[in-house]
Amino acid sequence: MDDNSTAARNRRLVIDGFTRFAAGDTEVLRTLLHEDFVEHSPGNPSGRDAFLAFVAAAPVARARLDLKRVVADEEHVVVHYCMTTDEDPRGTAVIDVWRLADGLIVEHWDVVQPVPDEEQVPHGMF
Repeated sequence: MDDNSTAARNRRLVIDGFTRFAAGDTEVLRTLLHEDFVEHSPGNPSGRDAFLAFVAAAPVARARLDLKRVVADEEHVVVHYCMTTDEDPRGTAVIDVWRLADGLIVEHWDVVQPVPDEEQVPHGMF
């Protein structure tokens, strides 16, 4: 991937935002999300301000996020990470799919799965 390609720029934008969010900066979403952001996860609101308020109050805002991989093309960035808390040290495997346009995130999908016991996943979740 060319470092100046749209895919590379989108990848850097999402990784920077992920890193800042994981460090506790939920307001970074205000600079990343389009005003008319569309959310596809059941129960999560669409719209930048509504989504920001929702996420700031959600467990993810206080969890430890361990980024495992990032895949990007010209329009999408996919992040795969482990989300853990003191109450759930085994954690949750998360895949976020972000669609970007003109340097802003305009759409989001996710897949969330509790990390099972190691013996249930002989090759690991990550």
